[in-house]
Amino acid sequence: KADTFSLMYDSATADPQLQQFIEVETQKQRFQQLVHQMTEVCWEKCMDKPGPKMDSRTEMCFVNCVERFIDTSQFILNRLEQTQRSRGSFSETMSD
Repeated sequence: KADTFSLMYDSATADPQLQQFIEVETQKQRFQQLVHQMTEVCWEKCMDKPGPKMDSRTEMCFVNCVERFIDTSQFILNRLEQTQRSRGSFSETMSD
């Protein structure tokens, strides 16, 4: 008996448009998770006491926090890509 996930997976691999849609939605979800995580981290780090106005020190803290978060995320992604490429070339060498 096939489960629902298997049926969805099979139809996604068979239909390129559906596969593209799933990839786009997955990317959207990852982006939303990243924004949520960044907001949570920077809020905890920068917001001392919420008030009607944000002072310049708090605003600069948020700006710096977001920039560092983006820089760090980009660094991690680049490192993972390098690791994947080196593993790919290593496994190709091993299979020759």
